[in-house]
Amino acid sequence: MAAGSGREEAAAAAGALYQLHLVKAATARAFVPRELRLVEAFGYTLGGMFLARYDDSPAGKFDELVVIAGIVWNPPTSCAWAARVLVNSAEACRHGRKEVGLPSHVATFSQTEADALRNKPLVKSNSFLSLLGMRSTVSNQGNDREIEISETKGSCTRHLCNISVPLTVSTGSHKHKWMGPAIRMSLPSFSGQIEDHPDLLKYSCQVECRVRPVRPAKIWRPRITEPQECPDGKISSKGSEVLAELDAQKHTVMVLLSKPILALEFNSLEMHVDAPKIVIPHSKKKEVRYSST
Repeated sequence: MAAGSGREEAAAAAGALYQLHLVKAATARAFVPRELRLVEAFGYTLGGMFLARYDDSPAGKFDELVVIAGIVWNPPTSCAWAARVLVNSAEACRHGRKEVGLPSHVATFSQTEADALRNKPLVKSNSFLSLLGMRSTVSNQGNDREIEISETKGSCTRHLCNISVPLTVSTGSHKHKWMGPAIRMSLPSFSGQIEDHPDLLKYSCQVECRVRPVRPAKIWRPRITEPQECPDGKISSKGSEVLAELDAQKHTVMVLLSKPILALEFNSLEMHVDAPKIVIPHSKKKEVRYSST
């Protein structure tokens, strides 16, 4: 799906989790281009995450975590801005960067069963187990599935976060499970302004699915802050790039650990992505609170 090619592409997933968070404006601004205005109120914007496993897409099967920094305003519309996109497929990463202008990175999604997951220290004591849209059932106690996400670059791996979801139940029949009403909606987003696509892009995801509200996900902080595996003893020959990447990863985790306010389970998901179009950014008005002294 080349930008401006006029084509659209389709993807299908058994389900996904779309979770909205109250993200501090100062955290979101680390990702939003300076010429775009962040939509905020009382020091917060609306960000969150989109977690899915695609069964069919132009890049094949893969898992994806989209970290949404917040909502940005570029007249005459406002759209979501992705802080980071993590996928466990090199082809999906290439496709996201080259064709859609997304800040995609290759990562591993390791899933384990955890009997005593509820006994681990939590980031927020009032958070609840989520339901990832993979045909699962809600579980307050018992086994859970923990997804450990680690970003990889070359020979180096860095643990980013852990997300817990109820263990998938394979019942073979879902006739008695209410999957929510069938809906159609459009999710507009901005992208671009990366090395592969320096221009500002806009695209929309046309979604058809069954949707229902569920409990927000539990997200754990990284266990360590340094790369876990780097056989050659270094991350990159360019120290400034390394520091910039570590800072971006740090702010990505800050978005994920922000307060969740709504979680939606998407089932029988069909997604059509419109071809991105180049848009002209409107310069933000200068404000006293942002001016340098």
